[in-house]
Amino acid sequence: MEQPLLIASDVDGTLLDARERLSPRTRSVLHRAADAGVPVVLASGRPPRWIPSVARQAELTGYAVCANGAVLYDIGQDLVVEVNGLLEPVLLGEVVREVEKAIPGCAFAAERAGKRALEPGVHNLVVEEDYFNPWGDGGEGVRVARAEITGHPAMKLLVSRPGMTSDEMAEAAGAVLDDNVDITFSAGSGLIEIAAHGITKATGLAAVAERFGVPAERVIAFGDMPNDVAMLEWAGHGVAMANAHPAAKAAADEITGPNTEDGVAQVLERWF
Repeated sequence: MEQPLLIASDVDGTLLDARERLSPRTRSVLHRAADAGVPVVLASGRPPRWIPSVARQAELTGYAVCANGAVLYDIGQDLVVEVNGLLEPVLLGEVVREVEKAIPGCAFAAERAGKRALEPGVHNLVVEEDYFNPWGDGGEGVRVARAEITGHPAMKLLVSRPGMTSDEMAEAAGAVLDDNVDITFSAGSGLIEIAAHGITKATGLAAVAERFGVPAERVIAFGDMPNDVAMLEWAGHGVAMANAHPAAKAAADEITGPNTEDGVAQVLERWF
């Protein structure tokens, strides 16, 4: 690949180490890329409110593709620029009913988008009482009844089920849901994420690339989980981490070192 004109990276399991830190080596190469005029885009399943802590470490002020492509967030302006593919209440209700049959004992949560990462008066995350998130963010969600979760548009629906793997949950949910929604996950421990059909990190990243006038073939993307597959396939050069899920490795053009050994930097140092 020629020197990329745009760099996109997943966050957890890719850019950050196991303690959610950005290493000096990776930070340095991102700075060199930015100094060379190459935009660095965060592409994450994280909602906007979970982006600023990463951006501060990397000293990034550009765009972030959030919620697996549903939201485009301007970091420097703290502004949600675009929201695409919201799950509407009728569809949310249908999905919840079918998934509950397929995965007994599961619990639900919904992510909603405001105009900023944290907006007063907006409950960005609403969760059921038994909802469990392996990232530990269940405590910051507002506990509500299920009718409240399905009663308002959401950028993604989250389903948790301790005791099952995310692969098992995705297979069970996929057997009962139609093509109005897409199922993915970014953690292996009993959590799947459901979004409107066709909304992926690839669609979000394509919108950013268009803003910069960069063709897909000059984009390099890094990822490690099934929610990165579409992005790795869309980019001119998709790179999976050594610690990646088999689906991400299969979609990539290259496999680099693990996130704990600066796998992103190992590749970017070819040019920067």
